[in-house]
Amino acid sequence: QVQLQESGPGLVKPSQTLSLTCTVSGGSIATDSYVWSWIRQPPEKGLEWVGFITGSGKPSYTPSLKSRAVISRDTSKNQFTLQLTSVTPEDTAMYYCARWVTDTSLLDYWGQGTQVTVSS
Repeated sequence: QVQLQESGPGLVKPSQTLSLTCTVSGGSIATDSYVWSWIRQPPEKGLEWVGFITGSGKPSYTPSLKSRAVISRDTSKNQFTLQLTSVTPEDTAMYYCARWVTDTSLLDYWGQGTQVTVSS
């Protein structure tokens, strides 16, 4: 059974860097069968794709966040991380990590999500 668990601070001050980690158990992140994604949902809005990192370690970002987002991984810990710089209150959201299956183009496993609030 694959499980994903997000971790990180719930409160970040404006202009600071948001850092989140997704710990994966039950399967390796270093396989090309899957893409490891970050998705967020601001209050009263729909889901927004932040970006992902492939099984071979190549990151990709949604254009609106590309200048501020960095997704990386630590295969020894089976974790991947999201760093979002220069945050504003508009970055307040529930952040999820999820697994995307390359063959089916479906998200099959999600973390429970972690709430991040940007406020001074």
